[in-house]
Amino acid sequence: MKNSFKNLTFPELKAKRDEFNRKYLELRFQLVMGHVENPLQKRTMRRQIARLNTLISRHEAAASKLPEADGLT
Repeated sequence: MKNSFKNLTFPELKAKRDEFNRKYLELRFQLVMGHVENPLQKRTMRRQIARLNTLISRHEAAASKLPEADGLT
């Protein structure tokens, strides 16, 4: 599961991060209520969100380093 995000495009990464954030919030509520079978899911979800944030920031950094087409060619 660690490397499954590397092949996604930038918009797909953002959509996946938003999806995981929603799932993480739901999981936190379930943990408070005591209805979670596997409490380690919270840690796993948090780490997946961090991986997605890292890949998103790498895409943004790479996009900012690209030379802009200024019409001089």
